[in-house]
Amino acid sequence: MGKTGTEKEHLVVPDVKSVEDAPSSVATGRNGTDWNSEQMNNNEQDARKLSTFFGVVVPCVLSMFSVILFLRMGFIVGQAGLTQSIIILFLSYVIIALTVLSVCAISTNGAVEGGGAYFMISRALGPEFGGAIGLMFFLANVASAALYVFGIVEAMLAYFGPSGELVEGIFPDGKWYQFGYGSAVLFLCFLVCLVGANIYAKATFFIFLIVITSVVSVIVSFFVKKPFQFEFDSDSPLSTCNHTNVTYTGLNDTTLKDSVGANYTIDYTNLKSQDFVSVFAVFFNGCIGINAGANMSGELKNPSKAIPLGTILACLITCFIYFILMIMIAASTPRDILQCSYTFLVSINAWSPFVVIGIFASTTSAILSQIIGASRILLALARDELFGILLRPVTKTTRTGNPYVSVTVTWLLIQILLLMQKVSTIAPIVTVFFLFAYAAVDLACLALEWASAPNFRPTFKYFSWHTCLLGMLACVVMMFLIAPIYTSISIVVLVILVIVIHYRVPTSSWGYISQALIFHQVRKYLLMLDVRKEHVKFWRPQILLMVKNPRTCCEMIDFINSIKKSGLYVLGHVSPGRLSDMPRDILQAQYLHWTNLVSELGVKAFVELTLCPSVREGTEHLLRLSGLGGMKPNTLVLGFYDDSPPTNSFDKMKVFKPRTENSSGPKTQSDDMTYPGLPSTESANYFPGVDDKLTAADVVENKSLEAQEYVEIIADAIKLRKNVCLGRNFHKLDKTDIVSRRQSGEAFYIDVWLVNFLHPIMRKNQARPTRASFPEPKSPSPFDIGTMCGIPESMSSHFDITSVFLMQMGCILNMTPFWKKNSKLRITLCTGIGDCAIEDELNDFLNTVRIKAQIRRVPWEYASLIHPPNTSPTGATENDFDDIIIPRINSSFEYQGTSSEPNFFEAPRDLHSKHIPSVGEDDNSINQYLADANNLIKANTDNTAVTFLYLPAPPTEQSSYHEYLRMLTAISQDLGPTFFIHGLSHVVSTTL
Repeated sequence: MGKTGTEKEHLVVPDVKSVEDAPSSVATGRNGTDWNSEQMNNNEQDARKLSTFFGVVVPCVLSMFSVILFLRMGFIVGQAGLTQSIIILFLSYVIIALTVLSVCAISTNGAVEGGGAYFMISRALGPEFGGAIGLMFFLANVASAALYVFGIVEAMLAYFGPSGELVEGIFPDGKWYQFGYGSAVLFLCFLVCLVGANIYAKATFFIFLIVITSVVSVIVSFFVKKPFQFEFDSDSPLSTCNHTNVTYTGLNDTTLKDSVGANYTIDYTNLKSQDFVSVFAVFFNGCIGINAGANMSGELKNPSKAIPLGTILACLITCFIYFILMIMIAASTPRDILQCSYTFLVSINAWSPFVVIGIFASTTSAILSQIIGASRILLALARDELFGILLRPVTKTTRTGNPYVSVTVTWLLIQILLLMQKVSTIAPIVTVFFLFAYAAVDLACLALEWASAPNFRPTFKYFSWHTCLLGMLACVVMMFLIAPIYTSISIVVLVILVIVIHYRVPTSSWGYISQALIFHQVRKYLLMLDVRKEHVKFWRPQILLMVKNPRTCCEMIDFINSIKKSGLYVLGHVSPGRLSDMPRDILQAQYLHWTNLVSELGVKAFVELTLCPSVREGTEHLLRLSGLGGMKPNTLVLGFYDDSPPTNSFDKMKVFKPRTENSSGPKTQSDDMTYPGLPSTESANYFPGVDDKLTAADVVENKSLEAQEYVEIIADAIKLRKNVCLGRNFHKLDKTDIVSRRQSGEAFYIDVWLVNFLHPIMRKNQARPTRASFPEPKSPSPFDIGTMCGIPESMSSHFDITSVFLMQMGCILNMTPFWKKNSKLRITLCTGIGDCAIEDELNDFLNTVRIKAQIRRVPWEYASLIHPPNTSPTGATENDFDDIIIPRINSSFEYQGTSSEPNFFEAPRDLHSKHIPSVGEDDNSINQYLADANNLIKANTDNTAVTFLYLPAPPTEQSSYHEYLRMLTAISQDLGPTFFIHGLSHVVSTTL
C-alpha cells in the first residue's frame, strides 16, 4: 500500500503570507462598509427634521387614544365600574411603562436609525429574531391600518348613513359603497404620507388639536349638560337596553356611588358575556401605540433624546386624560346608558359634532400613524437585506430621503386587505403581533443588561433587569389572555421565520447579544469549575491537536473530533519566528482563516496559534497555556513523522469548494462570507498547496521539523503529565467507503492491540550499557490505580495505565454515532497457545468497567518467524492461522462475580513479560522482529477501520530518539489509519 502521509510534518507553516494580505477589518461587508449599518447619506440626514413634540408626543398620544377615547370608555366603566376601571387603567399603564423603560434604555445607548422598534430589536438580538419580529410588526401595522379604515367607515355610516344619528341619507350603505369609502379615506392618508414626514407631522398636529378640543368639549359638557331623558332603540338584543326612559343625571353623588362597583353583563353589540379579562383586553388593545414615535426614528432630529422623553410624556398625558374621563363618566352617566350605547358621548356633549369630529380625527391619525410606521419598518427591513432581492426596490427614496416606494407598497397591502371585508376577524392577531414586538424590546434590553457588556451604558438610568423581565412576562401573559389560540399560532410563525432567516441571511456585523450572554455565562461557570474536585469517573479527553497544514490532514481533524467526547478540542499551530523581528502580529490575520476552517469542517474545536522560534517551544507553550481554568488539554495528538508524500484532503473532503458559475439559485452574501469580512475562497487559498508529485526524498529534504525535535516534543508532553497520541495514515480513512461497504454487509472493527511490541527491545536495552536505556513499563502502584478508580488499595490491575487508556479511547470512539453504527470494538491479545487466563481476566475487566467489545486472541506461535519464549518456530499453515483468531463477544455490561474479587485485582504483574517473544541482540534480529510484528498486525486487519497501538515512552537518552522513531515507523508500516497511544491519566472507574 502506498503512503501519502497526510499528517506528516504538520506542526508548522513553511511560509507565512504577508500581513498586508490580511483583511483590514472583520466588521466590513460589501464595498468595505458595514453591511447592515450603512452611514446615511446627506439626503437622509436632511430628512431628520422632526422635534420631540411633533415626531414623538403627537403620534403617540393620538395612537394611544384612537377610538377607545370616544367609543369604548363608557363601555369599560359601565361593565367594570369605577374601581375596577381604575385598576384596569393602572395595570395597563404599568405594563406599558415597563416596555417604555426598555425602549428608553435601548434608544439612549447609541445612534438609533430608521425602523424604530425593529432597529432596536435586530441590533440587540440579531438579524434572525429582529427580522422575524420586524416582519410581524410590519404586518401588524398594515392590518391595524385596515381595521382603522373600516372603523372610520362604520362611523361615517352610523352618523351620516341611511339611519344616521346626526344626518340621515348622506352616505348610502352597501358592500361596495363601504369599500369605496374606505379606499377614498385610505388614499387621502396615503397622499399625506407619500409627500413626506414633514407633511405628516403637520397633519397629525392639526388632528391633535382637533382631538384635544373634542376631549375638552367632553369634559366641559359633564359640567354644563343638564339632565335629560336618554332613549334606546326598542329592538336592542339586551333587555336593559329596551328601556326608553333612562335619565342622564349629570354629575351626581348617587350616580357615582352606583358606578363604583362592577356589573358585568353581555356586550349589546355581539351578545358575548363580559368579565374583567375581556374588558381589560378591550382597553389594553386601544392604548398600545407606544411605538408610534419610535417608528419615526429615521425622521427625528435627535432620536436618542426624543424617543424616551416623548414616549414618557405621551404616556403621562393619555393616562391623565383617561383617568379624568373615567371619574367624570362614572359620576355623571347611569350604568344603563353606559352598557347600552357606545356613542353616548355624542348625545351628552354640549355640541354633538365635536365628538363626531374627534372620532374621525383620532381614527384618521391612527391610519396615518400605521402607514408611516409600517413604511419605515419595511424600509429598514429592505436596507438590511434580510429578505434578499424581494425587498430591494423598497430601498428607493427621493432626494430628500422620503421612502416613496415603501409607502406605496404599504398602501397597496392595506388596500388588498380592504377587499376582505371581514378584517375585524384578524384584530386579535394584530394585537398579539404588537405585543410580540413589545416583548421583544423587553427581551433585548434584558439580554443587554444580563450580558453586562461595558458598552451598554444608556443615559436613561431608570430601569433594571427586573423591569425588563416583568415587562416581557406581562406582554406574554396579555397575549394569552387576549387570544390564546392566535398567540400559539403566532409563536409557531415566529419560530419558522427565525429559522428561515437564520439559514437565509449571511452573518451580520451588528454584534450578537448571544455571544455576550454566552461569554458572561461561560466565564461564570469556568470559575465554578474547580480542578480540585475532579474525579476519574467524570474524566473525558481534552485534546490539543498540533496541525501544520490542515490541507493535508482534514481526516485527522475530523477523527479527533469523534474521540473528544464533549471534551475540550483545540487545534494548535506554531508559526516560526519572533514577534520582535516583525512589524506587526501575523497571527491575527491567520486566525480568521483557521476559524473559517473549523466552521467548514463542522468540528467543535477552538483554535490556538502561537509564534515561536521552534516548534518544540511553541508546542510546550500551547500545552501549558491553552484552555482556561479547569478546561485545559490533558492529551497531545501529533501527526506521524515519516517520509510519505502529503495528499490534498481539501479535495477529498470537499472543503472550501468554490461556487461554480452555473450553480442554481440566487447568489447571496452568505455565498462569499463564511466569517464577517473574510470570504471563504480567500481561506481556501490561504493554506499552502500540496504537490502530489513529491518523492520520499523530496519530502525528507523539505521538512522544517527534525526527527529529533519531533521525539523531544513527545518527551516534553510526558514530562508535563499529558497523554500522547500519534496518528498515522489517516489519509486512508474514508468514511463514505466504510458506509457503502457496511451497507453491503461487510463488518468493520476498531482494533485495539493490548501489546507493547517494543517491550522486548526496551527490556533488552535495559541490560546493555552500550545502548541508551528505555524507561521500563511498570504496573501502576495500588495507590495510583486503586484510589483513582475506586479499587481497594490492596489490589491492582494487570493492565497498565496505557493499556486501560487504549481501551477507553477505543470505547469512546465506538460511542459516537457514526462509529457505533458502522463498526464494532475489538480488543486483541497476543498470547501463547492454550493460555486463556489473560483473556478471562480481560473479559472480567471489561465487564466491570462496562466496555462492550469482542476479545480476539492471537497466539505468537502462529506468527511467521517470531520465536516465542522457550519454543521454536513451527510450520503453521494459513488454515492453522485461521483457527487461532478466536472472537469472543463481551456482551455483559455488569460483572456477575462471586463472593471473591475478580482475578485482575490480584497483585501487580507485567502484562507483557510472559507472552512477548525474545529478540536477538543484533540489529538484524531487531529489524526482523519489527517486520514480523508489523506483518502480524497487517495479517489481522482485513476489516479494520482504525488500529489503536501501544505507544511506549521515548528512551531516556536523546541519542536514541531516531532509533525510537524508526521502530515506531517499522511497526506501523503500510497499515491503515493507525493511532499510537501513551496514557498517563487514570480514565476508568468502577464506582457509581
